[in-house]
Amino acid sequence: MNIANRIEQQAKIRPTQDAVRFPIKDRNYTYLYEKLSFEDLNKLSMHYAVKLTQQGIKEGDKVLLFVRPSLDFPALTFALFKMGAIPILIDPGMGKKNLLKAIESAKPDALIAEPEVHFIRLIYRKAFKSIRVFITTGPKLWPGLHSVKKMKQKPWLEFQTKEKSPDDMAAILFTSGGTGRPKGVVYTHKIFNKQTDVLQEIFGLTDQDIDLPGFPLFSFFTMSMGMTSCIPDMNPSKPATCDPQALVANIKDNKATFVAGSPAIWERVADYCLKQKLTLDTVKYVVMFGAPVRNELHESFAKILPNGSTYTPYGATESLPVANISGREILAGDDSLANNSRKGMGTCIGLATPGLEVKIIKAHDNIIETIDQATILAANEVGEIIVKGDVVTPRYLDLPDKTAEAKIKDGEGFWHRMGDLGRLDEQGRLWFYGRKVHRIELEQETKYSVACEAIYNNHQQVRRSALVKLEKNHKTQAAIVIETKSASLSKEAQRKKIIQELKELGSLYPHTKNIEDFFFSDAFPVDIRHNIKIDRKKLSEMASRGDLR
Repeated sequence: MNIANRIEQQAKIRPTQDAVRFPIKDRNYTYLYEKLSFEDLNKLSMHYAVKLTQQGIKEGDKVLLFVRPSLDFPALTFALFKMGAIPILIDPGMGKKNLLKAIESAKPDALIAEPEVHFIRLIYRKAFKSIRVFITTGPKLWPGLHSVKKMKQKPWLEFQTKEKSPDDMAAILFTSGGTGRPKGVVYTHKIFNKQTDVLQEIFGLTDQDIDLPGFPLFSFFTMSMGMTSCIPDMNPSKPATCDPQALVANIKDNKATFVAGSPAIWERVADYCLKQKLTLDTVKYVVMFGAPVRNELHESFAKILPNGSTYTPYGATESLPVANISGREILAGDDSLANNSRKGMGTCIGLATPGLEVKIIKAHDNIIETIDQATILAANEVGEIIVKGDVVTPRYLDLPDKTAEAKIKDGEGFWHRMGDLGRLDEQGRLWFYGRKVHRIELEQETKYSVACEAIYNNHQQVRRSALVKLEKNHKTQAAIVIETKSASLSKEAQRKKIIQELKELGSLYPHTKNIEDFFFSDAFPVDIRHNIKIDRKKLSEMASRGDLR
């Protein structure tokens, strides 16, 4: 088994079909597209495997890959898979401190990167000290630095893909570090294969579908299915800054049917389409992940997609996908799932994906060694989400303490603790209540972020809200921070009026009726990877210091 075998199979089945397209902007949002067919992608990845081997990269080597989305990105990645080398994929947008920690902890043997990364490594030598092979995507600037451009010269050479066992390490993907230090998640060839099968099954994807991935990793799955992947004109590390006009042009040029990425991307695209009165007629799937999706965004896309729907697969770097649901299901009926969410009953994220087991256990901050030490909760009881199945990763790289915290042994298998809170309803659907670290345990009750925030998000002037912990009079209290839809509320009278209205809203529900403290923030701090998860810890610190109004 080797995940690269899938590209070899696609090259035989559909050699001339485009595997990947890359946009080159001309003017006024008109694009030309560079292309690689499946046959050429397979040949180029074989050629790169030969050349990378000649430069000293061996089977089992860990290779830090910092290459911008391009035709070379999938070719280099599949070359490493063919060699039995292990690509390390880290989001460069996670911030300098976390990025350097992640690199140092991974102990890479080789670096394939853009020229600026090679200049950065000369400044921060400690993080890169384990590396012995240095390769740039640009020109060779000094001795000991090899160039991908020079390697690409024809004739292209052939390479025999290394056979790997299903449980051999295939890649290392780093978490964003949004709620702690970044951790390297070990992916095996079996997990990549199973994820590809599950994603294809739940969306019913075929080789006739065309992908536009706002998150680069998704293209590896879709190309492995025989789909054409069209790289969008955006910086994937900064989804909230994407140009929606460019993405709409890319979608329409390529007749994309499957588009995916952070909700931050699709909020901008939806706003643009509604303002311009545009529809996306070819799109069947708008797949959003990384943060809870507002019901209003599903409603917006219902007007934009005459032949499709939104989808919100739930998962994490350690286990993807766990569950899935469509926007149509969420909005359907008078007593819709969306209405239940607005009442603070959690966000419905659907049924578990094929082959995956989900349980809810009593929330616990300590290590749980075996499943018999956990308390399994009944339907509709809120607790910690744990999952088990073939798409669940086995461990973190060189972090046995973090692996012990996240895994629960169950005979020969194990459960992964998602770090999230939720409940299972009578139909087996999973409802999300927020991150475990964001719960606030008070003397008489526990407050859950998603459940509480949903109540205040119903106010017409609230863009979003955040449940935060407030230390007041030597006592822990729950408070709410508000980001309004309009400009900053400069007048005290305006804020007092909204606070009174928010208290009246909260009084209608048992889980919010005793929240008395409200603050305002002009713009919420958000996570680095998806640019949409609220940084509640930072808001809590700001509220406790008196930095919020």
